[in-house]
Amino acid sequence: VLFVNTFSKNWAMTGWRIGWLGAPQSCWAKIENLVQYSTSGVAVFMQRAAVAALEEGDAFSETVIEDARSGRAMLAGALAKSSRYRFAEPAGAFYGFFAIDGHPDTDRLGMTLVDEANIGLAPGSAFGETGRGYLRLCFARDPDSLSRALERLGDWVARMPAVSA
Repeated sequence: VLFVNTFSKNWAMTGWRIGWLGAPQSCWAKIENLVQYSTSGVAVFMQRAAVAALEEGDAFSETVIEDARSGRAMLAGALAKSSRYRFAEPAGAFYGFFAIDGHPDTDRLGMTLVDEANIGLAPGSAFGETGRGYLRLCFARDPDSLSRALERLGDWVARMPAVSA
């Protein structure tokens, strides 16, 4: 069994490309050969941040999880206000996928929402073919910004007629 983990999401080090690998000793030589040709090393500041996260980061992680729960509840509550949304409350994530009935082209809809509602949502197709027809909204943000975005989305949906497929 190989255990691979990253600091990206748990400790807000996205983009730093630092993580760890646990493996049986019998695999170490092969792993060392793979790693030495795929990375040029981890900067010292990232190494120190990783150590701090492991030694002192539990409170930070708990805060991030609670903030995500709160954002998820805000998103689900806002989407539940209209029957035009199709969604399932995510069990564990920092984003929600949802569809707006009558708007199957979410690539175009995403651009429309930027122009008309002043919000940026990712089209589900950016996450694979099965995401087509859905939008993705990250709810890992400060509550005031999330509330304003959800209000703008709700206002837009309330005033826009559904379009045919």
